[in-house]
Amino acid sequence: MRQWKKILYAMLCVPLIVCIALLWMPTSISVRASELTNESIKQKEQEIETARELKNKLQSDLTNVKKIKEELEASKKDLTAYVTQLDTQLTSIQEKIADLKDKITEKEKEISVTEDELESAIEDQENQYEAMKKRIKFMYEKGDNLYMELIFSSASFGEMLNKAEYIEMLSAYDRKMLDEYVKTRKLIELYKEELEADRDYLEEAKAGVEQEEASLNELIDEKERTITEVSTDITNKEAAIAEYEADIAEQNETISALEKAVAEEKARLAEENNLRYDGGIFAWPAPSYSRISDDYGTRIHPILGVEQFHNGVDMAAPGGSPILAAYDGNVVAADYSGSMGNYIMVDHGDGLYTIYMHASALYVSKGDFVIKGQKIAAVGSTGRSTGNHLHFSVRQNGSYVSPWNYLSK
Repeated sequence: MRQWKKILYAMLCVPLIVCIALLWMPTSISVRASELTNESIKQKEQEIETARELKNKLQSDLTNVKKIKEELEASKKDLTAYVTQLDTQLTSIQEKIADLKDKITEKEKEISVTEDELESAIEDQENQYEAMKKRIKFMYEKGDNLYMELIFSSASFGEMLNKAEYIEMLSAYDRKMLDEYVKTRKLIELYKEELEADRDYLEEAKAGVEQEEASLNELIDEKERTITEVSTDITNKEAAIAEYEADIAEQNETISALEKAVAEEKARLAEENNLRYDGGIFAWPAPSYSRISDDYGTRIHPILGVEQFHNGVDMAAPGGSPILAAYDGNVVAADYSGSMGNYIMVDHGDGLYTIYMHASALYVSKGDFVIKGQKIAAVGSTGRSTGNHLHFSVRQNGSYVSPWNYLSK
């Protein structure tokens, strides 16, 4: 009795399955999608939710310039404290900009991958649909007669059972085809939804970069105004000149102390003192520079209006643009001071040093060995600076010398 039920099931089930596939295909997809437990679908749904959460978080992480200005107001009476506090904020914003740009690059790659996956899924769907159409057409034209012929043309009862088994396998295959088609449709919907969420995130991140860069420039402008106001105020001018001279003296003291420490270390470890300057031309340390905003030598200070010695070359360049090591050497300092801002000092051997000031970010540490042309920092306006630029100095045997002796214009 069970065997006859199996035969009848095979004869009736296949046409029924095909009819359901034919009639329900346009409307049943959304119903079946909610029942799917496919791991790739679950993962894709989670990725979409994560993208939306990250987009919402982007806005809340952006810099509040108004709040920063209010916090800085009290420190304006002490210019050094003001500059140091503001530089902390500038560094933080520069890090946010770099992080956002990294996220933009990463998201653009993810979108490209998702677009490829969507294209592949659509191709799979089209192939599945064409296969199903052919199968349904075949069943419509020959299904009932074919199964009757298969069953009643059997030479024996055993052959009839084998053919019934075959018909049941065809039925299972049809069901599997429909299930795969439904899953593919669901995946396509999710890919499209993910692309929309990722593109929203990408636009939000790009807007965030623009807002952060605007905040950075606004604070740099505020810093320039404050330094200029304090320095040009008649009642404060004498104090400003004295403070400027004290800053230069502090720079010289810091750098001289570093040179002394290096000399003592070399003397202590004479066997490791193999670094030699071979007389080669320096790499240009700020390849994105637009102009020389202040040259080496004695000149009238642009704010204080008094004659001062400028111990380096100022290269105006966009904030965040690269600063390169001028020549091979050991990093003997990668630090911050209220005057120099974020700075790096490199020992090239034979008493020759290069110094890079006012960086927005440092990419090397004390003790690192750098090679000519290596990216070691980013241009900024930290320290006693009134705009994005690199202050590049060269020292030979304890004294400042013209960088033009080593640079090729």
